[in-house]
Amino acid sequence: MSSATPDTRELAARESNGLHVLLLWHPRQDELTVSVEDTRAGNRFQLAVARDRAFDAFYHPSPTPPNASAPRR
Repeated sequence: MSSATPDTRELAARESNGLHVLLLWHPRQDELTVSVEDTRAGNRFQLAVARDRAFDAFYHPSPTPPNASAPRR
């Protein structure tokens, strides 16, 4: 898996148990994204991330922001 293009730079990559995660920088927009592909389930998604949360999102990618409150029961 590689979402890096001439307009995108790969800053970090990791793989474990069929889960591929990339931290990408898009210099033209000066934005960061985390790209996730689960080869076992066939799912993939990409998230825009804030600079100060980039490594949190890289190590714990989720469509739900890392600081989101859990629903109360």
